[in-house]
Amino acid sequence: MRHIVVIGLGRFGSAIAEALSSKQCEVLVIDSDEKKIERLEPIVTQALVLDATDEEALREAGIRDFDVAIVAVGADIEASILITMLLKEFGIKEVVTKAMDNLHAKILRKVGCDRVVFPERDMGQRLAESLISPKIFDYIELSSTHSLIEIDAPESLEGRTLKQAELRAKYGVSVIAIKRKTPTIREDGETEFKETTIIGPSADEEIQRGDRLCLLGKDEGLVGIQKL
Repeated sequence: MRHIVVIGLGRFGSAIAEALSSKQCEVLVIDSDEKKIERLEPIVTQALVLDATDEEALREAGIRDFDVAIVAVGADIEASILITMLLKEFGIKEVVTKAMDNLHAKILRKVGCDRVVFPERDMGQRLAESLISPKIFDYIELSSTHSLIEIDAPESLEGRTLKQAELRAKYGVSVIAIKRKTPTIREDGETEFKETTIIGPSADEEIQRGDRLCLLGKDEGLVGIQKL
């Protein structure tokens, strides 16, 4: 089980902490605001009120014992840089820090940040993609050339196996998961549909009507598949 510390309990930090806790992760949350700590204390492993820019306070909190640190202190750029630097000095293997702009991100990388995130910008990009391409239900930009998207399986692919569809050969795109609604009969005799997710489907997996495909690949290939 991974041990994760979340520093800064604004909307982003709180959402991350709640999501990680729901997945049974060991989560320590840190914030200088006692009210924010009190709100999350019942659902996380440990919650501490302290100043995360204080090196000694972090040491006493046992910060060295954590595998991953998420720095989400918001608009306080100076604090986020200092905290990131301290965490790397403590030997945290993976430090993820929220950045406000490109200059902030550049400085964070200079002090050793392993991953810089732009929550608001990323969400804006995902929303824009879903509005521009109604077929897209989810979108994550992985780099300037590669993305991960979730789309309804094109009708032209229904009844074909992944091997027959040749998405990798023709488009350079991999199907990393298939979401499928399977009918089940309830005790009252009514039919309901439960969604199952096939992770890493085999080449012999047949694409069915109503499937959603999670696709990973080059942007031009992903655009091509949406035109099928």
